[in-house]
Amino acid sequence: MTEQILAAVPAVPAAAPGVATDGGAPGEPGRPRRAPALSPSRTNDYVQCPLLFRFRTVDRLPEPPSQAAARGTLVHAVLEDLFDAPAGERTAAAAHSLVPGAWDRLLQERPEYSTMFADADEAQRWLGTAGSLIDTYFTLEDPNRLEPRARELLVEVELEDGPRLRGIVDRVDVAPDGAVRIVDYKTGKAPRPQYGGSAAFQMRFYGLVVWRTRETLPAMLQLMYLGDGQVLRSAPTTGDLERTETRIRSVWSSIVRDAEAEDFRPSRSRLCDWCAHRSLCPAFGGQVPEIPEGAIRLNLGLA
Repeated sequence: MTEQILAAVPAVPAAAPGVATDGGAPGEPGRPRRAPALSPSRTNDYVQCPLLFRFRTVDRLPEPPSQAAARGTLVHAVLEDLFDAPAGERTAAAAHSLVPGAWDRLLQERPEYSTMFADADEAQRWLGTAGSLIDTYFTLEDPNRLEPRARELLVEVELEDGPRLRGIVDRVDVAPDGAVRIVDYKTGKAPRPQYGGSAAFQMRFYGLVVWRTRETLPAMLQLMYLGDGQVLRSAPTTGDLERTETRIRSVWSSIVRDAEAEDFRPSRSRLCDWCAHRSLCPAFGGQVPEIPEGAIRLNLGLA
């Protein structure tokens, strides 16, 4: 696995001269402090609601465990582990056999997940829903015909005069002719066209990072929705990825502006119904807490 990752993406370059360090101001000696990182999810958080972005990224407020999120993590782990088996042995039965071990590892990493269920029967039924998603995966492609170049691949690049872009790509396939396909598994259903913008942005975000690090334009971005068996594919152009970079820079500029003012405003939408922080939101009568001292510098990398 490590060899696959090293082959897929070059090493991240060392900090450039003049980059701020943990030891002091720019140009002073000390351990290099990396540029602030922006992921697709955190970018979408800010676009959805600047205050939500603040709560998650600056304040780092805890959120209750989610059965849907845990199921997604579990299914992703199983599909990653499935490719450890040789071609010919990647069957649905083999994938199902991986579920208990993957769940045990997840509980060790996130013991709070054990509190999501009223009893063992509910937990078992929930595990069954993960199995159904795995079965759907096998209706979409035959993993025995694939040899991914990388799985759960960390990709990152530092934009000039901008943030460091960072994300985890579920799978990278490379064809014999060198064409790169970026694959992402979604355990929900495909959204209606008017609500699919965040997922499409996520894939272009990954495409941009791969393009900037490898100087290879991905031939295909592929979203696999295991909730309803839909597969959405797109072939990005350089113009698509350049526009994505422009959008990211615009979002980052807005984040910096709000951080400097220490003023992240709420933005109401239908998604507020699922927000874990409604009790703190002034849009619902809550009181926003003071930003912890040093949190903006620590978590956003800003002076």
